[in-house]
Amino acid sequence: MATNIIARNNVKVFGKGEQPIVFAHGFGCDQEMWRYVTPEFEENYRVILFDYVGSGESSLNDYDPVRYGHLNGYAQDVLEIAEALELRNAIFVGHSVSGMIGMLASIVNSDYFDHLIMLGPSPCYLNELPEYYGGFDRKDIQELLTMMEMNFTGWASYLAPIVMNNPERMELSDELEQSFCSRDPVIARQFAEVTFYSDCRRELNKASVPSLILQCSDDSIAPKEVGDYLHEHLKNSTLQLMQAKGHYPHLSHPEETSQLIKEYLTSA
Repeated sequence: MATNIIARNNVKVFGKGEQPIVFAHGFGCDQEMWRYVTPEFEENYRVILFDYVGSGESSLNDYDPVRYGHLNGYAQDVLEIAEALELRNAIFVGHSVSGMIGMLASIVNSDYFDHLIMLGPSPCYLNELPEYYGGFDRKDIQELLTMMEMNFTGWASYLAPIVMNNPERMELSDELEQSFCSRDPVIARQFAEVTFYSDCRRELNKASVPSLILQCSDDSIAPKEVGDYLHEHLKNSTLQLMQAKGHYPHLSHPEETSQLIKEYLTSA
């Protein structure tokens, strides 16, 4: 069973340290997105990379639209990987939606986790004004999903430079666009729908694992109001505003990303 999960999620384990540090990718991405950050942790940690089922080099045959019709299905991936590797007190670094996926997994079994590090997270992307600002109206999300159905490559070409938000480095937008386009369109659309319609606000008070929220500046996916809300409602959380712009600082600003993670872990 453990071998099957390792293969299913394309799990990679390396590094010289003992404490596990798990890097979890966001929507439309895979574990390759962490390649500029993981070298900074190989010396002192047991580095673990994986792809969610339906992403990267995972086993597409294991994709179940019912299981992965909710973030809990992706959290189950994390829990099963943790069990297969017999993890304890792991540091979980989750980009974007993976911040909430890691939190949901930690609520089920906190023994696996020592700290959660959330990079550009959002507990809810939809606005519920005036009480909550998530950054998107429902019609925005529906237009995005419709574009994915009608013209998948056009959607990727349109969205990538907006969310990367580093116009002087178009190679980053090009890489992100290629990552989007390499996904199965049907699976990608469901993951997008599950992500952008997710609402984890009621779960925040159930989380107990200490967490670091890395809030990117000028982030079109997770604006500053979202980071403030998350910090206010997530106990044992630390909020750190980054200089990095956009939603992918592990690609655009890997040095700052690595440094802030290290500083937090050193002081924790």
